[in-house]
Amino acid sequence: MLNSPATRHPSGFTPLPSPKTSQSTGSRHRSHSPGAPRPPFPDLHRHKAPKKEPPKPSHSPSQGRTPRQSERAPCPAPSPQYCLSGHPTLPCNVLKFKSTTIMLDCGLDMTSTLNFLPLPLVQSPRLSKLPSWVLKDGSTFLDKELKECSGHVFVDSVPEFCLPETELLDLSTVDVILISNYHCMMALPYITEYTGFTGTVYATEPTVQIGRLLMEELVNSIERVPKAQSASMWKNKEVQRLLPAPLKDAVEVSMWRKCYTMPEVNAALSKIQLVGYSQKIELFGAVQVTPLSSGYALGSSNWIIQSHYEKVSYVSGSSLLTTHPQPMDQASLKNSDVLILTGLTQIPTANPDGMVGEFCSNLAMTVRNGGNVLVPCYPSGVIYDLLECLYQYIDSAGLSNVPFYFISPVANSSLEFSQIFAEWLCHNKQTKVYLPEPPFPHAELIQTNKLKHYPSIHGDFSNDFKQPCVVFTGHPSLRFGDVVHFMELWGKSSLNTVIFTEPDFSYLDALAPYQPLAMKCVYCPIDTRLNFIQVSKLLKEVQPLHVVCPEQYTQPPPTQSHRTDLMIDCQPPAMSYRRAEVLTLPYKRRYEKIEIMPDLADSLVPLEIKPGISLATVSAVLHTKDNKHVLQLPPKPPQPPASKKRKRVSDDVPECKSLKPLLSGSIPVDQFVQTLEKHGFSDVKVEDTAKRSGSQPWESIPQPETAQPKTNPAAGPARTASDGFPKITQPPFHGA
Repeated sequence: MLNSPATRHPSGFTPLPSPKTSQSTGSRHRSHSPGAPRPPFPDLHRHKAPKKEPPKPSHSPSQGRTPRQSERAPCPAPSPQYCLSGHPTLPCNVLKFKSTTIMLDCGLDMTSTLNFLPLPLVQSPRLSKLPSWVLKDGSTFLDKELKECSGHVFVDSVPEFCLPETELLDLSTVDVILISNYHCMMALPYITEYTGFTGTVYATEPTVQIGRLLMEELVNSIERVPKAQSASMWKNKEVQRLLPAPLKDAVEVSMWRKCYTMPEVNAALSKIQLVGYSQKIELFGAVQVTPLSSGYALGSSNWIIQSHYEKVSYVSGSSLLTTHPQPMDQASLKNSDVLILTGLTQIPTANPDGMVGEFCSNLAMTVRNGGNVLVPCYPSGVIYDLLECLYQYIDSAGLSNVPFYFISPVANSSLEFSQIFAEWLCHNKQTKVYLPEPPFPHAELIQTNKLKHYPSIHGDFSNDFKQPCVVFTGHPSLRFGDVVHFMELWGKSSLNTVIFTEPDFSYLDALAPYQPLAMKCVYCPIDTRLNFIQVSKLLKEVQPLHVVCPEQYTQPPPTQSHRTDLMIDCQPPAMSYRRAEVLTLPYKRRYEKIEIMPDLADSLVPLEIKPGISLATVSAVLHTKDNKHVLQLPPKPPQPPASKKRKRVSDDVPECKSLKPLLSGSIPVDQFVQTLEKHGFSDVKVEDTAKRSGSQPWESIPQPETAQPKTNPAAGPARTASDGFPKITQPPFHGA
């Protein structure tokens, strides 16, 4: 039996303690000190932080010989999931899986910026003359914070972003962060720099490099238009209740924060460890995580999180369409206990191919009529596909002489990165690299001067600017970046058109502070992520036992309540979650893997109790380190020295006592006596021994001189007894 006082399981194996509470001979590479101070968020209203959890086992791998056999032991433990974001396509969840705390993405909800006035690059007389908003009772204490424009009320301050929940659990206890794509890492500096996080972040190289570009553009766009005043009084709950919609209905305004800085971005990115598709990463010996291609963007990933007996799949921002990234890996998602599904298309009724066609036709019509086209966009992603479509379209549409401008602080880097990440592209584009040819046609557009890129509207752009033209620039929210200047410049002419292709923001809300607006507005959202029809097919193919998803995916859209096809339909029904909710995943840890050292395995003597089933007793020491459990032979007592020469005290070796079997539970006395008689012990008496703890009746076995065992050829070698317990030279097997 195992030398442990734990209660034995009916199967014959002793349940292992949870790795969090078991003793470990190794040490963790990093530890969470319960008393360590945590740096606060800037301007963050602090609440009492949750109680921290004890430190977890070590990162370092176990040392020693390679084990040969493995066993399983029941080890139930719930697996909670903490939902920190209310935006289904910008998720942030924390999963406690075995002894590891894993954050799945850290998306930043930027829709909060729609409540703020735009940041113009040059002084805007129109915006500066907007009237202040006054309460119904005539109070004017908010006149410096709130402005009114065409019936809408906006905050006159630097735009702020809605952070993930930081007080649902202690984020300093998070061990690792898994990033699925560059859109889902925009809140990373807030997490790594203000919560005491000391773990590791895992992401692919394109995700990190393009994510850096998005953060750099965001910081640059906001910092180059500083605002002296900062609005905060409107956030008071009593005051917010008096404001008009949508400010009145804004949630978690206390969690809204100003943008981070570039030093914070660099510090956050320094914590990232690069990974490749299908690369297996061990976490503390307890969990293995693997990134898979999701088919959505350059380097975008789904993640497999598994132990020896449980498997969780995290699907976020995936696509089955044939675009520039590698195709989605679906086969590896099979046989999952739980599949966490996030990042589906935000426009389920829009066909991406149809939207691209409308984009091209509206662009051509505007330019032919002498107007300009403004395309608010991110510096990476859909813009690559749009430029490729325009490359094939401009000659046939007679647009060869129309200049295309790409304006962003990171425009040059973005276009270059798209050409050098060849191994992350689809097969067709990879083959072009080996010809060699540029995988994207925008390289040829740049060489022929049809596409020009600039860091801003100042400098060279002012000299090269010609109209009519097409301008790609950010930010899609129309609240900051060079796009604000073009909205003010072109908004008064009906010849011009603004075409919205990014689905992250409501185009009507984005246009609200520019009203009244004369320029035409076209909404062509292009979202290549999975729609509900594709999700249904995917779930039928991979067949997870349980599906977990945001609440928005389990019911039809509010504006189309009759469309039951625009929701996830699976059996059993999907489990849903919402922001600031803790969900217990529908499975429990049932087994733990125990490995047996070869020398211990060689010493076992199985006894067949029925055809195909053999048992043997195991006397061993359970060694736990780095969440790896190994059964080893008990240490042998030291041999007495051969020489009788007296040793000095300093030469004495500490005595190593031999381990005695530990018994637990109640013994079936009658069955035990019968078994002893079968093995030759005929004179067995049963008596109560009061001095034994618990007054448990034990069998008293006479010494060999008073009771001679009968001869039994099937019994094997003769047995003797001492100390009240039988000694068996070749013990029958007790564990599987």
